Amino acid sequence: MEELSVKNRVKVARIEKGNLTQGELAKLVGVTRQTMNLIEANKYNPTIRVCLLISKHLERPLDDLFWIED
Repeated sequence: MEELSVKNRVKVARIEKGNLTQGELAKLVGVTRQTMNLIEANKYNPTIRVCLLISKHLERPLDDLFWIED
């Protein structure tokens, strides 16, 4: 099976939301700041639960924040 590349625009949405820090968003979502850093750098694929919580707290549709790059 082909490896899929999941991309995101969490960093942009986080800043647009009110200049939230990685740490602030991480605390709302229930992960560490380091995990949020890895998510934003596309070095870690978060669980669907974490994706949904990020979407909720940034008030953005899930598919606006995360997508599969062809």
